[in-house]
Amino acid sequence: MRKIGLIGGMSWVSTASYYTRINRIVQNRLGGFSSPHMLIESVNFSDYARLQSDDDWDAAAGLMTRSAKRLENSGATAVLICSNAMHKIYDRVQPEIGVPILHIADCVGDKMVADGIKSATLVGTRNVMTEGFYRKRLVGKGITLSPPDEERVEEIDRIIYEELMFGQAKRESERTMKTYITNIAKQEIEAIVLGCTELDLIVDTKANILPIYDSTEIHADAAIEWILGEA
Repeated sequence: MRKIGLIGGMSWVSTASYYTRINRIVQNRLGGFSSPHMLIESVNFSDYARLQSDDDWDAAAGLMTRSAKRLENSGATAVLICSNAMHKIYDRVQPEIGVPILHIADCVGDKMVADGIKSATLVGTRNVMTEGFYRKRLVGKGITLSPPDEERVEEIDRIIYEELMFGQAKRESERTMKTYITNIAKQEIEAIVLGCTELDLIVDTKANILPIYDSTEIHADAAIEWILGEA
């Protein structure tokens, strides 16, 4: 098995999901007591949140690069940034290390293309829904994305940063997301992308009208393929 490195803590809630899914599936695939060679660099997200508020993405990229280098120097043959929003600085970090960073949006987009999906609505934090760094990756694979709805943007962003990143799955927020998904399904849309690694806390990805592409699961599955030498 190849060793992989995770940059986590953004949030710790979703990092636990990555760790659990990767270990469970590798063990199921290989049997017995098998578990993957995995390194985790769990950062203090308050440092990134402060820089994000100050719009100081150069400093954030510097922090992320140092984390990625520590993983590479410890033997990681590939790296995952366990956050959709922090892929905003992917292009500044990847050139600074000698191993690939598996881009979460590329993993999601490749899965959608394989399934024949041509159109989707992207939900996540404000910067994921409204900025180009994530959307362009999906559009570049031939997927048409509906324009962001400002009301949804504000409320989903609030739910993520005020609730989900603290591990709080509130019933009211579950109902809100169910309403949003129901309304999206009324449009000419083929799928929904959960572009936030915590949204699966309040969205049942297996029980909805439209196919839902959970970025956390898809990204973790890409890590599994790498670990097992299938990618």
